[in-house]
Amino acid sequence: MKITTFNPAIITKEAESTMKVFEELGFEQTHNKAENTDVEFSAHRMKNEGGFHVDVVEVPVIPQTYTCIRINVDNYEEAYDFFMSRGFREARGFAPSTTKSSKYAYLVSPSGFIIDICEHIKKK
Repeated sequence: MKITTFNPAIITKEAESTMKVFEELGFEQTHNKAENTDVEFSAHRMKNEGGFHVDVVEVPVIPQTYTCIRINVDNYEEAYDFFMSRGFREARGFAPSTTKSSKYAYLVSPSGFIIDICEHIKKK
C-alpha cells in the first residue's frame, strides 16, 4: 500500500464557518465533491500556496464536529486490512462506501483517533 496524500479533515454539520477560517489563513477550495448516496455529504478540498491541504466535509446529520486524518492510498483493500488488523473499527454511522470516484472508510483507532482511508477510482 502506498500513501498518496495525508492531511487533516474536519467533518461538520455546517462547513461555511470552518472554511472561512481556513480561507483567512490563505487556503482556497480546489474542488468540491457532493454526494447523496448512503449519507448526504459535501467534501470541500482546500489548499494553500505552500501545498498544504485540509478537507472540510459537511454532513448535515452528524451530532457534532469531528477531526480526522485523511489518508489517500493506492490500494483501499490493503489499507483497510492493515488498519483493521491493528484493532481499528468502522466508525458508527459512517459505513465504508463507494462513490463514482472513490472507495472510502472512516475507521477509529483503539485509542479513539479517526482516519479516513480513501482510494480514488481511476477513470478508464
